[in-house]
Amino acid sequence: MEENYMKKHVTLVAALQIGFSTMGILAGLVIFFVFSFASSFVQDVDVAAAVLKIIGTILPSVFILGSLLGLIGGIGLLAYQKWARILVMIVAAIGCFIFPVGTIIGVYSLWVLMQDETAKLFN
Repeated sequence: MEENYMKKHVTLVAALQIGFSTMGILAGLVIFFVFSFASSFVQDVDVAAAVLKIIGTILPSVFILGSLLGLIGGIGLLAYQKWARILVMIVAAIGCFIFPVGTIIGVYSLWVLMQDETAKLFN
């Protein structure tokens, strides 16, 4: 009974990770296009355009890379892969800094994935 209970929690964590990661990828793409669009209106081509280009490349890249890790980890959780549990715990810990939604998902994910019953599911 306890194993079945934790399977439901693991499935929910996987769904939350996949959903939150998908939104992160979309946010990264939107940020990239917004900064690209904004840089076309800059008059001071030397400094401001360079700054916009750097920020408009690094920020979306961080969003997309972190979100891809969460997406891959969430899919791996659905298949009960041992590596996915560790990956999602790392992604969830980092996600705790994205207040408030990332904090809620991160704390819940960490709680579920650190349970002894959950660890038995992945062994």
